[in-house]
Amino acid sequence: MSDSMYGPAPRPDDPAASRPRLRPGRLWAGGLATAVVAALVVVVGVLLVRGVLDIPVLAPSGRGTYGDSSTTSYAVVAAAAALLATALLHLLLVAVPRPVAFFGWIGSLATAAAVLLPLTMNSLDDSALATAGINLVTGVSIVSLLCAVASAAVQRPPDVRPPPPPGYYG
Repeated sequence: MSDSMYGPAPRPDDPAASRPRLRPGRLWAGGLATAVVAALVVVVGVLLVRGVLDIPVLAPSGRGTYGDSSTTSYAVVAAAAALLATALLHLLLVAVPRPVAFFGWIGSLATAAAVLLPLTMNSLDDSALATAGINLVTGVSIVSLLCAVASAAVQRPPDVRPPPPPGYYG
């Protein structure tokens, strides 16, 4: 292997040659893209709930289809959650065995908490159910996209096997 933008490649006889290498630039680019998706999921969810289903989520009915600055804040928080999840994923990728499995569990439980939270705040009404639904779709999108990003951000070593002996037709 030759040098790349990820640093010099380990020599084949080096034990590091058999370990996967994390490409942090790719991880964080995917994390930023996930943050944009999460923010847009919130905006589209609010537009659907307020504009189509006529449920006053995040603002009184008279505020229009988009609502008010609460919608923008909600979208920014979703993007920040995606970036925080990217930081957690980065830590797990460098520190624990089976990092994607741990990330999936942590992300799923955090999503469950985000879904349950609006259901416990006030009376159980359409607005709480709509917010819980938006949180569910946002959390699932963050976890699923970052799990895919993790596999693309880890460079696996090539499978280096000795060539078969002459005359071997396996």
